[in-house]
Amino acid sequence: MTVVWLDGRPSLDRGLLGGKALGLNTMLGLGLPVPPAFTVTTRACRDYHHGGRRMPAALEAELWAGIGRLERATGRRFGSAEHPLRVSVRSGAAHSMPGMLDTVLDLGGADPTQARGRLTAAVAAVFDSWCSPRAQIYRREHAIPDDGGTAVTVQAMVSGDTDDESGTGVLFTCNPMTGRPEPYGEWLPRARGDDLVAGRRTPQPVDLLARHLPRAHTQLLAAGRSLEQVARWPQDIEFTVERGRLWLLQTRDAQCAPVAAVRIAVTLWRAGLIDVSHALQRVGPRRLAELGRHRSATPAAGVPLCRGVPASPGVASGTVVTDPEHARRRADAGHDIVLARPRTDPGDVPAMFAARAVLTEVGGATSHAAIVCRELNLPCVVGCGPGTLTPLQGRQVTVDGDTGAIFPGMLPGPRTGDETDPDVALFRTWAHHAPETVADKEADA
Repeated sequence: MTVVWLDGRPSLDRGLLGGKALGLNTMLGLGLPVPPAFTVTTRACRDYHHGGRRMPAALEAELWAGIGRLERATGRRFGSAEHPLRVSVRSGAAHSMPGMLDTVLDLGGADPTQARGRLTAAVAAVFDSWCSPRAQIYRREHAIPDDGGTAVTVQAMVSGDTDDESGTGVLFTCNPMTGRPEPYGEWLPRARGDDLVAGRRTPQPVDLLARHLPRAHTQLLAAGRSLEQVARWPQDIEFTVERGRLWLLQTRDAQCAPVAAVRIAVTLWRAGLIDVSHALQRVGPRRLAELGRHRSATPAAGVPLCRGVPASPGVASGTVVTDPEHARRRADAGHDIVLARPRTDPGDVPAMFAARAVLTEVGGATSHAAIVCRELNLPCVVGCGPGTLTPLQGRQVTVDGDTGAIFPGMLPGPRTGDETDPDVALFRTWAHHAPETVADKEADA
């Protein structure tokens, strides 16, 4: 069987069903509000590519059977004009690859003659995105094997743009920049999830959800606490509110800045929730090596050219380039580049890997681009405002990812204070005495 119905059962295989499905299944097992869904396995993706990118007839039959279960669970009909069942078709590899693979939304409109073909084409499109240039570059940079393939989750859609009591958001159960144990997130009223995670619009702090829809906000925080307790690591949760009702669409381990990850690991160790070996594996060698790499802001930085939302900490300087391909070429020639975009696009990923810092005019700190920057320990400022960055093309600037300020010139600055942080010092002691544990995490990546 290549299609698995998600029902909260324990012991599902991450390698077979991917991280997204496992997160959904965990939430279902806890009784949390999750729209019904089924998942196409990574084995089906591998078979699709090995078979010359042809969809097996048996898989098409299983997809249609899965749609039948969704219809019974929701009381709606796929491809119907009345009470239509609309579904999302989302990727979900075993290793998190935020924003690198394709998603198809709002499938299942009022044309039953084409509904089946469109469903099959959507699954094939997600399978194909596994081999896209951006996905291959991301896997290479993160030492993720190329032969795993992606699972595909087909889920009943909920709409965050229905009315004034609807919206979409992302909640981190801790602050991903600092590691402080405080909820951190963003909220877009009357919007869809892709508006937020793709950085198309600049969101509001999630605290404003408490004013507008207090019941949904209370339920969200309670769900976050439960999921963090089960995972023994802070969670990154995507959610939608439809007509005042909260729905959870994803949970995964939060990707945090290196110093934040260390602080979280040490805090969990002190609480007796993880041991030293688990703490070392959670942080891993890549983030450990990044500690102390960035400068902190100089007190004499002067008046900023513009400000935005700090999305990934650290300070870096370079020449502003607004074209991703030009930025990559300049970086390959040895120049320090600051990539500045109206909003980020998955196709910008190669340039992001080459840049010293990333800026956007719109978007928020929970967008996929911001998450990737935190993974890379790359200073990032988002939501600087429409039209603010294009005039900076060719100028040398210094980006302060801690405060959200962009200063003129290549400013000097001291190293960050990571080395004087007692949690960092303790963690380095652990790593010094158990280097093989840190290396094990690299091998697992």
